[in-house]
Amino acid sequence: MRARTRQGLRSSTRQQGGRRRRTVSAAAAVAIGVMTLGALAPPAAPAAAAARPDVVQRSLNALVRDDGLPAALASVQDRDGRTRTYTAGLGDLATGAPVPVDGQVRIGSNTKTFVAVVVLQLVAERRVDLDASVDTYLPGLVRGEGIDGRHITVRQLLQQTSGLPNYSNYLGDDVRYYAPRELLATALQHPADFAPGTSWKYSNTNYVLAGLIVQKVTGRPLAEEIDRRVVRRTGLRHTYFPAPGDASIREPHPHGYYRESADAPLRDITEIDPSWGWAAGQMVSTGSDLNRFFSALLAGRLLPSAQLAEMRSTVPAEATFGPGARYGLGLVSRPLPCGGLSWGHGGSFPGYETRGGATDDGRATNVAVTMQLNDEADRRHLERAVDTALCR
Repeated sequence: MRARTRQGLRSSTRQQGGRRRRTVSAAAAVAIGVMTLGALAPPAAPAAAAARPDVVQRSLNALVRDDGLPAALASVQDRDGRTRTYTAGLGDLATGAPVPVDGQVRIGSNTKTFVAVVVLQLVAERRVDLDASVDTYLPGLVRGEGIDGRHITVRQLLQQTSGLPNYSNYLGDDVRYYAPRELLATALQHPADFAPGTSWKYSNTNYVLAGLIVQKVTGRPLAEEIDRRVVRRTGLRHTYFPAPGDASIREPHPHGYYRESADAPLRDITEIDPSWGWAAGQMVSTGSDLNRFFSALLAGRLLPSAQLAEMRSTVPAEATFGPGARYGLGLVSRPLPCGGLSWGHGGSFPGYETRGGATDDGRATNVAVTMQLNDEADRRHLERAVDTALCR
């Protein structure tokens, strides 16, 4: 991996650059256009119309064909809860294997929403106060240049307004196990970005601290709390928080790839120790599970109304998430071109990039590609694929 490739965990943090047009293998070109259907069967249509892929399939085909991505996969849920799944490209460039239908991927910063839900459940249980200081739960732990845990609140952690520096900007190439407090210590070697509550800036360090608070308050590992409070409660059958040392992906999955430069060959980095992401981005899931999770969240099945309202109270976040985007407590709102808002998060992890959203009327979409995106135009194309599916 290139130096500091872990910086990509910042979900959709932008790096400016022109669009790169890449080439794909002949086998990949043949694979473009493969579509698999879930519970929703396509309506009968004349042969000529049936031969033409629908708009979602065409958008995935374009991601593989025009942006040179090895594979793309999507899960689209309609207002009635019916699901259609799509794939394009190849799941394994070495063997030519197809993309697994609704395959597992590393979901990166979508993990933050799971963590925020657990924290807000603890708020509802009166075990955590959003406006209490970090020092209330982790006394003396957060100190540094311009950094004092006595003046940073739990709310500011979840909303990315703490001013804490982003530890993933300072990790090198050493791919190994990182303990959460080691990630925090890396961040605290650097000065604050701003005084708490005075600005907004995306930082993975906020969610490492949120995860540590969950562990301190509950006395249980974060992974167990997420599984007990969110994964099992929502019926997510293909979502998990990898155990220490688990570098694999458990169920059928497309391989994830990395490219050193625009002209370099793709390198398979599917198996990687994800511990450097921890509460900020370690989880694995599928598109359909993510749709189920965000739909359950918006429908009030994971949080009482008061805490869900807090989660949906947003501040501007356009610099990171694009025009009109706003950040709540681990939840991002984006305006849809067809009107209204989608709610989700998105994630980036070496080998994978995911974008998605759910609406209050029951629509949900998640799209994943099998290469981390460092190009602004490519990210926009991925987000446009999500918008296309939600507005179809």
